[in-house]
Amino acid sequence: MPLSMSESEKIKRELKRAYGSLAAGRAIPLEQGCCEPATRDKLLRYGYSQEELGSLPESVIAMSDGCGNPTGLGMIKEGEIVVDLGSGGGIDVFLASKKVGQRGKVIGLDMTPEMVQKATENARRANLENVEFRLGEIENLPLEDGSVDAIISNCVICLSPDKGKVFRGMFRALKPGGRLAIADEVALRPFTKEERENPTEWCSCVTGAITEKEYESALKGAGFKDVYVKQLRPSGELNPSVFSAFIGAVKP
Repeated sequence: MPLSMSESEKIKRELKRAYGSLAAGRAIPLEQGCCEPATRDKLLRYGYSQEELGSLPESVIAMSDGCGNPTGLGMIKEGEIVVDLGSGGGIDVFLASKKVGQRGKVIGLDMTPEMVQKATENARRANLENVEFRLGEIENLPLEDGSVDAIISNCVICLSPDKGKVFRGMFRALKPGGRLAIADEVALRPFTKEERENPTEWCSCVTGAITEKEYESALKGAGFKDVYVKQLRPSGELNPSVFSAFIGAVKP
């Protein structure tokens, strides 16, 4: 059952508070919020290469958080338009920009003004002309219909209170043949109403997660085909009730 409007807004406020603090360099402990600064060791475990990390400013790495490397799925091609939902400090946007080249473009979308500002500053310092960061919510994508070749996201969709709206928006924005390359947390069991209404657990990328069956059903319900979920690591690293996975799908 969907969250009430008041519960959804409560969770969004908590998310903005936590990610705003991360952008400002003030990480909130997981028992109090959802974000902690990334380390190179953590990012290496999550699928980023030494070469990739070596090409990024330290400020980008410090603001990174996620559960995988969606740019490493081989679904981004030169000359394409790619969107990163919940782009944060911009790590996946910057890596995707190298794959699309100067003929392509990567748009990072984030609901936290502090993150958008920081990521924009980092892109300017790096002289990346094929990158843009926009302020917005993933439930209301500021994108034209059929304008995007690929959509990536890294441990963000599990935080959305309205995933059906997110999936329908992605389907609308993608071109025919457009692809999803998502790293996300997936639930091993459905969470109770009481668990889902806890903003701290939701914000910690736990109780907002949906099961593999729910993920597949929701994506197919939005119109996607060739949906697959591939587990990345055993459950229990973050919480015994969830596991990290890559999710892929195609718009017919």
